[in-house]
Amino acid sequence: MIVVPQDFEEGLIHAYGDAGRRWARSLPALVEQLCSEWGLQLVEDQPPYGDWNLILLVRRDHEPCVLKIFGPDPGASDEVHALRRWAGRGAVLLLEASPNGEGVLLERLDPTRPLTSIELMRAAEIAGSLIRQLTVPAPPGLPLLVDIAQSHAETFKLRQQAQGNPLPSRWVDLATQLAQELAADSGESLVHSDLHYGNVLAGTREPWLAIDPKPVIGNPERSVPELMWTRIDDAPDEAAVRDLFNALTRAGDLDAHRAWAWTIVQTVHYWLWGLNAGLTEDPVRCRRLLDTLT
Repeated sequence: MIVVPQDFEEGLIHAYGDAGRRWARSLPALVEQLCSEWGLQLVEDQPPYGDWNLILLVRRDHEPCVLKIFGPDPGASDEVHALRRWAGRGAVLLLEASPNGEGVLLERLDPTRPLTSIELMRAAEIAGSLIRQLTVPAPPGLPLLVDIAQSHAETFKLRQQAQGNPLPSRWVDLATQLAQELAADSGESLVHSDLHYGNVLAGTREPWLAIDPKPVIGNPERSVPELMWTRIDDAPDEAAVRDLFNALTRAGDLDAHRAWAWTIVQTVHYWLWGLNAGLTEDPVRCRRLLDTLT
């Protein structure tokens, strides 16, 4: 039996209310069921961890693995479909998936060695190469980037007005225009839409592998924005920010204009979202990124 960490349960209750409480309290029985079905042994000296999903270190036939129990958010089946399509090429290897979508068994990577642990430009080259490796034909049924872009184009100005116009209007106007262009720029590739440096871990089968995809169908350039703002503090000046962008697009063999457009669009989206969520540091990073790239 596992003991669900109190802060983990409290975070779920804060985010999801009674649904989060019910899910947290169902976890011990669910973990016991999956361990029995898949022949797993919990690693006793490792407590559970995670934000919205529960992560447990386990072993199967002496092989180190990770048991991931999906949280109340929808989208678990999307992750399973993406991991199956990648089949370990550029991403963590899926070993098992529960038929009802409660959880998955994954190969064990090294959580103490994320891509944040190495020098920025080298990390950008690795991340860009992963973008290219992960660009494969998408399975059907995933969210479409053209729909997401269209939604941004229709809502940016409304969201800006609802919050009292906190962003310079020129950036909201530019992001709206670019989102409209991207909505007409369909792609058919499988895209990891949350590919930041913390979502790339060192492995043994491959040096670096992506985890925790938020898969969508579209063009691979959508993977660039999070890689720009999550380590922008490590770029000392504007030239270094531009070098970071160039390193990502070059290593990923990406269309530079499309990558720039997605970066502008997603940065405005994230800035508005962050202000609404009460974030303080990330909006500053967004301002710096837009200042440099526009």
